[in-house]
Amino acid sequence: MITTNKKIHANLPWRVVPLTEANCRELCTWKYSPPYDLYNWSPWKTMLHEQAEFADPQIRAEQYRAVLDENGILSGFVQFFPIVGVTRLGLGLRPDVCGKASGIGTQFVQLLVQEAQHRAPLQEIDLEVLIWNERAIQTYERAGFAITDTYERWTPTGMAAFHCMVYNGPSLIR
Repeated sequence: MITTNKKIHANLPWRVVPLTEANCRELCTWKYSPPYDLYNWSPWKTMLHEQAEFADPQIRAEQYRAVLDENGILSGFVQFFPIVGVTRLGLGLRPDVCGKASGIGTQFVQLLVQEAQHRAPLQEIDLEVLIWNERAIQTYERAGFAITDTYERWTPTGMAAFHCMVYNGPSLIR
């Protein structure tokens, strides 16, 4: 089991911990406003029935982590996709703190970069973002990512255009 290295994360107000079933239930209640509502999860009962994503205990244990604030409140999640030689991040920040222009999103992404570097120090770190999601693209750029490719791929709602962004910022491992 992966544990958080407190020294790495000491300067940020969150900690990365295993995603619990209670966290999963809470994630399924988060509601993003349009056009970001496509990031809403199905109800927990549906996720369990389909054993979708983090409802599958093995996928949850191997790929997902919760991000808790200093009070133990779920602030976000991260998925470390299993790609050989690359750490691909999938992430979500609690809807009520998104888009506030407070810089919290950049700090959140930097924390996830630190965790990815801790987990696999020699691997490239990347993520995918829908090309219309300027808010996320700006956050990722501030966190040290750059667009390296644009392509279309299948989503649950059909084909969509994505940017691949690769982390090029300074090493955050101390």
